[in-house]
Amino acid sequence: MLYIKTNNYKYLRVFSAFGTLLASLALLTSQAAIAGSQSIMITVSKGFGLSLYASDLGDAKQIAMGSNGTLFVGSNKSGTVHALVDSNQDGRVDKRYVIAKGLESPDAIAFHNGDLFVATENRIVRFIDIEQRLRRPSRPKEIYSDLPESDKKSTRAMNFGPDGRLYVSIGAPCNVCEASAPYSSIIAINVDTGASEQIALGVRDATGFDWSPQDGKLWFADQGRDWMGDNLPPDEINRIDVVGSHYGFPYLHASSVVEPAYERPKNLKITVPVYELPAHVAPTGLAFYRGKQFPEMYHNQLFVAENGSWNRSSKVGYQIVMLKLENQQVVSRETVVSFLDGEFPVARPYALLSADDGAMYISDDLKGNVYRLFYKDGDTTEEPQELEENE
Repeated sequence: MLYIKTNNYKYLRVFSAFGTLLASLALLTSQAAIAGSQSIMITVSKGFGLSLYASDLGDAKQIAMGSNGTLFVGSNKSGTVHALVDSNQDGRVDKRYVIAKGLESPDAIAFHNGDLFVATENRIVRFIDIEQRLRRPSRPKEIYSDLPESDKKSTRAMNFGPDGRLYVSIGAPCNVCEASAPYSSIIAINVDTGASEQIALGVRDATGFDWSPQDGKLWFADQGRDWMGDNLPPDEINRIDVVGSHYGFPYLHASSVVEPAYERPKNLKITVPVYELPAHVAPTGLAFYRGKQFPEMYHNQLFVAENGSWNRSSKVGYQIVMLKLENQQVVSRETVVSFLDGEFPVARPYALLSADDGAMYISDDLKGNVYRLFYKDGDTTEEPQELEENE
């Protein structure tokens, strides 16, 4: 049983039993009175546990892990970047720091060789030796200034590839349109020279991407356009087999949904998805599980954070799924964590990553939380704990 105090709820009780977390909460309507209560449920696969790692992080977006285990969290609306430290490695935050504030949409972040990289406005800045300077970060150094101006509809994400370059996804600034480069693409930047290369084109909104531990190829999730009905078009899981491939946007959605507003150029070769997700589940995070804590069936498998639908008659998504791979092809999709209780979203998972201890961190841009998913080997007994919201 876990008692958690958050901004939204006075008390959140989480019970882990038979793969389900049952949460009872009391909603506050004033400082002095509790107007009512209701129950919510977060469902996890049997054998797993889920804990609230940190809260009050704005609309928590992309997360990155430092060499010493510091978890960095970027936020879009609040303009902040946080650092979370679990110094005694008990799975709970001991210290938290604000690395930067007042930035313009610093939701895309990445960590590499001791430094933290943050995308803000049209540039990428670098916080040098950040884990040694959490209390007083040094002034960030600009390393790239050719991003398109930040747009509310254009999402971005960053991650370092096996080749040491910084890969940046730059979403379309629209629901559907012919946007000029580098919108709708994934680029790779040499952070020392500033040289860049377009890795993928025709990408609508890819905020989750990772490299396969099996063959090193880049996989990414891409969200389909809106306003084509409840079931169209499918969201996409793509793989880059040839650098510079075009993935269809805005002319072709998924494998076969033709865009009526724009005619496909005659000589344009389009690479279709490796796998199609249901429409509107909104895959925002994607990561291969490289840890050993989860059972072997999860090792090197593809995990996807489905942020959830917003313009559908009934809600879908709001969950973490595992895409099972065989011979680098997706053969099944199963839910590991569901944050949807009926039509009530408990959270909107945005990004995920594996920690050194094998647990998985999940950011939530609905309530500004970070959750920690861990495997308990069927043991559902936990001592009562109380976690203050600012810990």
